[in-house]
Amino acid sequence: MAAWLLWLIAAGLFAGGEMLTLDLVLLMLAGGALGGMTVALAGGVVALQLVAFIAVSGALLAFVRPIARKHLEDRSPLRLDGVDTLVGRTATVTRAVDSSGGRIRMGADEWSARTQYEGEAFPIGTTVRILQIEGATAVVGDALE
Repeated sequence: MAAWLLWLIAAGLFAGGEMLTLDLVLLMLAGGALGGMTVALAGGVVALQLVAFIAVSGALLAFVRPIARKHLEDRSPLRLDGVDTLVGRTATVTRAVDSSGGRIRMGADEWSARTQYEGEAFPIGTTVRILQIEGATAVVGDALE
């Protein structure tokens, strides 16, 4: 069996193993195996193929894997994004807010808002805390809570 084919099989096995571990180590080793396969296709001896495998795998592990992990972790569901990032922030009332509606300003953005409880109200200029977002409406409460 040709050496390049053995390297290709090894790369496939490493890539398949990566699907089980999801740690990006075996994927980097698969890249190294492709490096070894390239040297084999170019006619390099086995020792040179092994050097290529080790060098490419090492470079991928040192440089590519940390970047890839960072990108994967930044996209994790534990991170808040969208309107969920607004929950807990404070805003200023621009039109009196009660349980039926009103307006608040957060930085340059103005939102429709309502209070959390019936009978609760905040006059213009009051600082409120955003408790949750329902559609395009912020549910607010007292900022001192």
